[in-house]
Amino acid sequence: MEITDNYKVDLDIYNGPVDLLLYLIKKEEVNIYDIPISRITEHYLHYVDALQTLDMNNIGDFLIMAATLMYIKSYMLLPKTEMKDEDEIEDPRTSLVKQLLEYKKYKETSIVLSHKADHWGRKWKRLYYENPLETAAENEEKIPLEGVSLWDLLQKFSDLMSQTLFDVQGRTIVYDDTPVKDYMEAVLLRVQQGAPVSFFALFEGIRERHRIIGFFLALLELVRQNKVRIEQPLNYSDVQIFLYN
Repeated sequence: MEITDNYKVDLDIYNGPVDLLLYLIKKEEVNIYDIPISRITEHYLHYVDALQTLDMNNIGDFLIMAATLMYIKSYMLLPKTEMKDEDEIEDPRTSLVKQLLEYKKYKETSIVLSHKADHWGRKWKRLYYENPLETAAENEEKIPLEGVSLWDLLQKFSDLMSQTLFDVQGRTIVYDDTPVKDYMEAVLLRVQQGAPVSFFALFEGIRERHRIIGFFLALLELVRQNKVRIEQPLNYSDVQIFLYN
């Protein structure tokens, strides 16, 4: 599909499969030391399917984690009758829990250091020369969202695809050479009316799979360019899209 060939969404903004698992654990309000592997795996595969729909590059790590979750799920379903002592049965989730805890600690530390750097950066100006090209390149790697997780946004996209295309038989490959810029202009026209536009209202009337993907990627690009902003008033409610003031 031409859209995703011309516009690349860097998976670094999602911080990888471990970050997705932490998001799901928090969202499902489950104990990280006693992960309901079957339920989490089901939700995880749902998100991976959405990522594949967008034809994102470097999705291999997500697929590896999916295979790991499926292995753990299968292992836990096996009968343990051959084991004499239940204490001898090693929990297959142990390694995954350690990985999650290490990443969680690293992420929380990174957030604290980032806040401190921002705080002191406002008090003290940098004395060394800052290359504007390098600064622009750094900003391009980030998609700023206010109160909305990118995983939340991806879930909205996945729900939209399911609700819109539930009665579409099969998958017809459609070549779309429409530039992302054209989709961006269409999104701006809908948002420039003044009142905020809800995420699902933005896609109202669109039934073609390639156009839904085009509008979604255009939305991400507009947010990255600080032309629109996205907010979510309540947890898991529909997100609202505003012009960036």
